[in-house]
Amino acid sequence: MRFHTFHITLSIGFVVISSSPLITNPSPLSLKKQKDGCFKMSNCRCIMKDGSGVINLAGMADPDGFVGHLNPVSPEITTPDTEILLSFSPCQPFSEPEDLAGTDCTDVATCLTVKFHKNNRQISHYINYGRHEGNEFHYNDSLRTLSVSYSVLENGHPLTVVHYHCGVNRSASFALHLGGDTPLQIWVESPCACPNACVLGDVGPGTVFLIILSLSATAYFVLGSCALRPFRTRSGVQIAPEESLWCMVCYMFTESRGAKRMTRRRYISFGDETL
Repeated sequence: MRFHTFHITLSIGFVVISSSPLITNPSPLSLKKQKDGCFKMSNCRCIMKDGSGVINLAGMADPDGFVGHLNPVSPEITTPDTEILLSFSPCQPFSEPEDLAGTDCTDVATCLTVKFHKNNRQISHYINYGRHEGNEFHYNDSLRTLSVSYSVLENGHPLTVVHYHCGVNRSASFALHLGGDTPLQIWVESPCACPNACVLGDVGPGTVFLIILSLSATAYFVLGSCALRPFRTRSGVQIAPEESLWCMVCYMFTESRGAKRMTRRRYISFGDETL
């Protein structure tokens, strides 16, 4: 009787463990969701989870680094004497205006410039609408669109959301709703929004450092192979500088200086004869 009870308990436990979701194989749909989207590499780039490449936001900007600079926008609620201008840079922080420091738009990603007339003079007000630090990336595989949110403070409510769509055309549109919690919406269509389309558009300090390091290493090995000569001794193989190489370098340097002096003397003597 005890053996029968133990056998029933063991069978029930095996059924429970077998049906546990912890050891079930993941479905193809869940595996696909794990490969969707992209990982944020920096404030300007992200790499696709499926390995298709990198999306570089720098390739979508103009030579000055802007997607739109002082572009007029028309919100729903404005007065006739009010003008709102939008400036947005996807990668390069900027200040507005450039010749005046200490405004709200200092080292920002998005800035709204509000101009209005008061007491017969024009007044400009600058509003920070998002920074690059702490921006968030969300990729929609079905729409082939990368949405990036920009906030004034990290982990704060986004004031600007830019949708980068992978397409053959190049265009940008804006939608601003003053009041409420609706952020500024920017839609950008560009071939650079496709993975690996404009990877070389952003050459940062790290890339420059790697190039310099590679050139230095190449020069080191080339000069080392020419200037050093291995020879055997009782204690083993040693390497010593090649004397003829340094003599040749010194000779070329001395010869070049002598040639310059000779040319100068000939020029002076020719001038004396002319005079």
